[in-house]
Amino acid sequence: MATLRLGDTAPNFTADSSIGTINLYEYLGDGWGILFSHPADFTPVCTTELGTAAKFKDEFDKRNVKMLALSVDGAASHKEWIKDINEVQQTTVNFPIIADEDKKVSDLYDMIHPKADNNLTVRSVFIIAPDKSVKLTLTYPASTGRNFYELLRVIDSLQLTATHKVATPANWESGQDVVVSPAITTADAKEIFSKGVEEIKPYLRMTPDPTK
Repeated sequence: MATLRLGDTAPNFTADSSIGTINLYEYLGDGWGILFSHPADFTPVCTTELGTAAKFKDEFDKRNVKMLALSVDGAASHKEWIKDINEVQQTTVNFPIIADEDKKVSDLYDMIHPKADNNLTVRSVFIIAPDKSVKLTLTYPASTGRNFYELLRVIDSLQLTATHKVATPANWESGQDVVVSPAITTADAKEIFSKGVEEIKPYLRMTPDPTK
């Protein structure tokens, strides 16, 4: 399948997992989702990532985001691996890990990059909106673990900009000033954003975070 691009519909699937059979759309319901793949079970970087993800679950829950991990190994292997993750990361894995031995889901989401490895998935991340559209894709090499603070930051931005006519600047964090959409005139912006608008350049206008 062709690479998924921003705005594409995230393909639905039904697959076995560490907690039983899961259908993606049913699992996500009308909320947000984050799907992240791992090269294989019992791998060192993934063990740290899944333990970290478990510790971040409350933060994802606050944002109405359901987590799903995936590895090309089977559900029985996942369950054994989870024991190790819980032990060495001192946590409890509290979200499902998809079993993808036939690589059906990996192929749907283009998680196999042959020049990196013919068999193992790269570290892909997909953030899926309530309408099932893909809002973010990230691809890391197998050697580099993900930054979960960055994933939360991106979700905060996506959720803010989905409901307000703004964008978020470099290194933005929730609560900081945001950029007024270029599609809005400064005069209209001053009507829309009651906290004020600062015009730095005609094309660069800032306003306080409208949700705070």
